[in-house]
Amino acid sequence: MSSSDTDTKTETKEKETTQTKPVVVETTPAEKGPELPKFEKDLSNKITEKFGSKTEIAFVKPDRVRVNVKKEDIINVASYIRDELNFDHAESVTGVDFPNDKEIEVVYHLGSYTDPKLARQVLSLATRTTREDNPNPGNDSTRLPSLRDIFYSVEFHERECFEMLGVYFEGHPDNRRLLLPEDWADIPPLRKDFAIKGR
Repeated sequence: MSSSDTDTKTETKEKETTQTKPVVVETTPAEKGPELPKFEKDLSNKITEKFGSKTEIAFVKPDRVRVNVKKEDIINVASYIRDELNFDHAESVTGVDFPNDKEIEVVYHLGSYTDPKLARQVLSLATRTTREDNPNPGNDSTRLPSLRDIFYSVEFHERECFEMLGVYFEGHPDNRRLLLPEDWADIPPLRKDFAIKGR
């Protein structure tokens, strides 16, 4: 055997050795997001266990939970939140105009006077309805079920949403103007396409 044959065998053996070595890639464990607060997570879990896909938990934060629900299910979800989770009143009700989505969102901020564990908690219950391009409040499809029979404190809040955004609350005992003059003839003033005269 010549020295050149030995060199060739050695090179071939080195190539095989380098090609068969396992490649070790160091990986770091995936970073976990911040741990959700237990009390608020338990609240949201109770809602999803009861209603499943009928609800969407938008966020869980310290002292805050937001639940999105379709308007067809809001009465059942709100009743459960009052009766089983002890949220006994609406602290406020607000609305958001989404003209590009052709929707208006109404958000109920719920709290509790009677359960000390809920003293700092605000549960946001949100739903959406159709937005008419040419609103005729009370006579178009921009409607939601009223929560007035569940949370008495929404009575004036829903009236304000009715006149400011044009959302008619079905089942509300007094859907009439609260802040605007009775002869208001323009579109609801919190719609994004409302323009102040002269500007």
